[in-house]
Amino acid sequence: IPILKGNAELLHQLRQKLLTDEFNDILTVDFTDVAQGIHTYEEFIETFQRTAASDYRYFGIGVCGDKKKVARLTGSLGLLR
Repeated sequence: IPILKGNAELLHQLRQKLLTDEFNDILTVDFTDVAQGIHTYEEFIETFQRTAASDYRYFGIGVCGDKKKVARLTGSLGLLR
C-alpha cells in the first residue's frame, strides 16, 4: 500500500473532492484527531457528532477504488519516506 505525503490543508482539500459526485464510488477512511483519547465507541460517536468537519485535524485518508480516479486525486502527491 503506497503511503503518500501531504499537509493538513491538502488532506482537507482531498476530503472535499472525495465528497463530490465524481468520486462517490471511492471508499475512504478518515484518520483524524477525533478518536484520540477516547476509550469507547459510544464516546467516539458522541464526540464525532459534536465536532464540525471543518474542525477535524487530519492525519491521513485511506482511499480505495478505481485506479484512474484514485490517480487523478493523488497523482501530485509524493511518497512518504
